[in-house]
Amino acid sequence: MSLAGKTLFITGASRGIGLAIALRAARDGANIAIAAKTAEPHPKLPGTVYTAAAEIEAAGGQALPLIVDVRDEASVLAGVERAVAKFGGIDICVNNASAIQLTGTLQTDMKRYDLMHQINARGTYLTSKACIPHLKRAANPHVLMLSPPLDMAPRWFGTHVAYSMAKFGMSMCVLGMAEEFKGDGIAFNALWPRTGIATAAIRNALGGDEGMRRCRTVEIMADAAHAIFEKPAASFSGNFLIDDSFLYAEGVRDLDSYKVDPTQPLMPDFFVPADSLPPPGVKIG
Repeated sequence: MSLAGKTLFITGASRGIGLAIALRAARDGANIAIAAKTAEPHPKLPGTVYTAAAEIEAAGGQALPLIVDVRDEASVLAGVERAVAKFGGIDICVNNASAIQLTGTLQTDMKRYDLMHQINARGTYLTSKACIPHLKRAANPHVLMLSPPLDMAPRWFGTHVAYSMAKFGMSMCVLGMAEEFKGDGIAFNALWPRTGIATAAIRNALGGDEGMRRCRTVEIMADAAHAIFEKPAASFSGNFLIDDSFLYAEGVRDLDSYKVDPTQPLMPDFFVPADSLPPPGVKIG
């Protein structure tokens, strides 16, 4: 199945995983509404909505750069309406925008706590809510959260409870909305990486370029997301998927090609349940 002519509304698509998902769909000829707040270059983070739009169009898609702050209801609603006016509807919503700070309770100020919850949990809820009326009219509608399986192990909370609460809030949207809207045939799924993914956020949060060498590239998440969007929405919903296990189940065997540095052991990501074993041949350092 191709995503040609499909319209994707992707939050945080100016860089990283969001942009990679957009580019993968663009190669099919998809329309991409880039909902992000980076209009001017950031000193530590690459890309703006405008550079992302240029990349998407060079890849074969149509792009609509939208300055959207997912914390602001009016901003999100206006962005969705502009996307619908431009492309005629929305087929796929990707909740990728996220904020991270890996600090304990006493080290997390409330301004940062609020930022993570407003972007991660509230932003996902709001963006999904804004897109659902349009998704109801789509032929194979999908909503994808870049969020982890709902594994309530204390180890995922003890060292950074504020961040964990915010990310699991995104996953709870999957759980609840998949049930609420199953009669409408809209798929709600979560996708999460088994390993670190080489993004600017990883570089800034987890130790610079050395940490990046132990990551996989953003393409593994883009390919997994594309495979999810090919599934029949009416029957493939409410799933919490780990990138490599899902791709392996879909027939992908060359997982080494996603390594940033084939000589380095892979760095495990947070939130992967203990009973989620990697595919054959995959070794986590």
